[in-house]
Amino acid sequence: MSNRAVETASAPLVGFSAGTAAPLSQAVVHGDVIYCSGTGPLDPVTHTIVSAGFAEQVRQTLANLVAVVEAAGGSKDSIIKCNCYLRDIADFPEFNRHYREFFSDCPTFPARTTVNAAPPREGVLVEIECVAALTGRPA
Repeated sequence: MSNRAVETASAPLVGFSAGTAAPLSQAVVHGDVIYCSGTGPLDPVTHTIVSAGFAEQVRQTLANLVAVVEAAGGSKDSIIKCNCYLRDIADFPEFNRHYREFFSDCPTFPARTTVNAAPPREGVLVEIECVAALTGRPA
């Protein structure tokens, strides 16, 4: 069984330092499973942080994550597991509110781990990665 790399302009993929290409795929599909790299609150067009506000960063991060899942052939409903990284654990209650709202229309919430960690880019307050199931053909 081979792997298929996923790339979409609907979610940002940026280098880790000025002028470098990221040494990763936005997602990799193996069998019927989508493995998404961590994504953050960057605008897909400008590759800049959408806002200094935590709520806006969470919403953009989740939108970017779903854009990659959909490009791979999944859907928001097919997300099985999320690993979430918060720069400041004091944001955990607010994160839960936005996360719950985002997934409220799904039949189940994904399994989840949330940890306090500093994402590598200054100003990024949240990063999320996930595992999802294929539901159809890539978008």
